[in-house]
Amino acid sequence: MELVYSGKKKIDVILNNTPQSKLVGKRDSNNLLIKGNNVYVLQTLRKEYNLNGKIDLIYIDPPFATNNTFAMGSDRVSTMSMSSSDAVAYTDTLKGDEFIEFMRERLVLAGELLSGQGSLYVHIDYKIGHYIKIIMDEIFGAENFHNDITRIKCNPKNFDRKAFGNIKDMLLFYSKTKSIIWNDPRIPFTADDRAALFKKRDSNGRSYTTIPLHAPGETRNGVTGQEFKGIKPPQGRHWRCDPKELEVLDQQERIEWSSRGNPRKILYADEQTGKKMQDIWEFKDHPYPVYPTEKNSDLLKTIISASSNEGSMVLDFFCGSGTTLAAAQVLNRNWIGIDQSAKAIEVTKNKLNTITDQYSYLEEADVNSP
Repeated sequence: MELVYSGKKKIDVILNNTPQSKLVGKRDSNNLLIKGNNVYVLQTLRKEYNLNGKIDLIYIDPPFATNNTFAMGSDRVSTMSMSSSDAVAYTDTLKGDEFIEFMRERLVLAGELLSGQGSLYVHIDYKIGHYIKIIMDEIFGAENFHNDITRIKCNPKNFDRKAFGNIKDMLLFYSKTKSIIWNDPRIPFTADDRAALFKKRDSNGRSYTTIPLHAPGETRNGVTGQEFKGIKPPQGRHWRCDPKELEVLDQQERIEWSSRGNPRKILYADEQTGKKMQDIWEFKDHPYPVYPTEKNSDLLKTIISASSNEGSMVLDFFCGSGTTLAAAQVLNRNWIGIDQSAKAIEVTKNKLNTITDQYSYLEEADVNSP
């Protein structure tokens, strides 16, 4: 499937003909805050800084094609209603084909920077996000699409418009390959969760539950289709692991046998780290942001913790107020942030300077044609 529109460039034109930025400033840290046009800076990171295949995680919160101007001290301010005293943070005036290609150019370059174990999260909204998904399917492959995550961003709204209230936006989660960094995020069990999920008690009073030792999918010749204690898995299923591993579990008294002789694995409540995180997240925006559309810090910490390791390089090329960079710093990741807005850079520096001075600041002096 391909999205066809006016002005769509060939991939090799984007990779080979996009100009580079000339960046000035002292580069004495792996952590870089860069003021400049991100498409040119991305090309510089590829060609001059030799970062192709070196970035483990990219998160971006780009413009949403809203045709608005965003001012400091407010969330979203129309260009028609701004007063002369408002300080412009950034403008979001590209629409239609122009916006789609604006995003596609940057995503193509971002894909080159991603490592083989790298992931990319694009934070977008329902009005334009479905077009961006088609573009990302083209660039990264539909097989490397992991999630369309719903993010609850605010409290319920009450308005007269003939539509349901909009309280969410979306994150599109893709990877470079199937072999990704994945630190499975877990949510702690509540008391009610434990009572509902771990209803059994052993002789010592420990709460537990059991799960099947077999899974769908018949294995005719593999080890997981062989007998365990004289039992074969049910028709159309196979053991979840080698029967030798099942023997170890049985010796450890980690298998419960039913009255009919069916084995199930024992899971104790006090050994579980929590329940798996699902694809609806409630990370509401700050009610009084210091920068327009500033995102929740816990949202970024969740993404960074899940899709990178300590020492990984994290990139945000629409870094805005610097929340991604600050979260990466706290979690012991290296980071690169790019933004063209002087106000964004100012706010980001203020945020970073409260937690570290270990970063280099670079500015785009000019743009060099290839």
